[in-house]
Amino acid sequence: MTTAPQTASTPRDQPSIVLVTGLSGAGRSTATNALEDLGFETIENLPLGLMPRLMEGPPLEHRIALGIAAGTRGFSADALLDLIEGPLSAQHMELLYLDCRPDVLHRRYSETRRRHPAAPAEGPAIGIAREIDLLAPVRDRADFLIDTSDMSLHDLRAEIDRLFGGARESRLAVSVQSFSYKRGLPRGLDFVFDCRFLRNPYWDDLLRPRDGRDPDVAAYIAEDARYAPFFERVKSLMDLVLPAHVEEGKSHLSIGFGCTGGKHRSVCVTQALASTLAENGWQVSIRHRELPRGGAAATAPEGAQNAPGGSR
Repeated sequence: MTTAPQTASTPRDQPSIVLVTGLSGAGRSTATNALEDLGFETIENLPLGLMPRLMEGPPLEHRIALGIAAGTRGFSADALLDLIEGPLSAQHMELLYLDCRPDVLHRRYSETRRRHPAAPAEGPAIGIAREIDLLAPVRDRADFLIDTSDMSLHDLRAEIDRLFGGARESRLAVSVQSFSYKRGLPRGLDFVFDCRFLRNPYWDDLLRPRDGRDPDVAAYIAEDARYAPFFERVKSLMDLVLPAHVEEGKSHLSIGFGCTGGKHRSVCVTQALASTLAENGWQVSIRHRELPRGGAAATAPEGAQNAPGGSR
């Protein structure tokens, strides 16, 4: 374990305890290892019954990350939630939940040929379903929910670093992402906007192979008379709600834009809004779920300046 004593420079709004839990195979170990690299003292699979004793001692001198698996001795969703509302309520604690689509979890277990801890004598599909039901109340209580279905290990570590690595500066970390409605909504979105009413570059043979980051594609979409008022209304809504979320003490907000294929219109508007928010001083990350891995995930809104509305 790595220990890193807090100093006077440690931001007051940084959590003293991060509880890391979620579905088996969703990346809990990767997340706790990433927190350890950030200076957290990590404890894996601490029985729930021992957690109150951890709080009974002198004030914590180190930031702690507790990895909690559903198979931990004495685990139940109710017991964990009782701890959060009881002995842990006096601590500056945040709950991080690692989520993942069942089909992706099944593929991961099939590739590694590991037994699922919730169904060691049965197939992984049964164990996955059991854990989803068991952890549903914990998922609903989470302060941070990360869906790792389409993430690499590098993506997950980068997200952990973004959420817990630096000073929060009492402002939100805003995630803006595009997606295809054909594949369903990404999990954990706070706001969802449908872009399918906008002019579709798919029907232009020259633009179809490109995506919404391309200036010509962005210009094509901007020619739709509905684009400018739509973008201005979304921007005005964010101008209203982002400061309000800061006042409520929120640390993370996720905004999604969807279209039919997740390649043109949703990508264009995602780039535009992320660029505008970054110019206004917000901490923004971009993710395009449907684009090829090589050019999909950006961690900052660079490249969005060519999107219509990006300079507004």
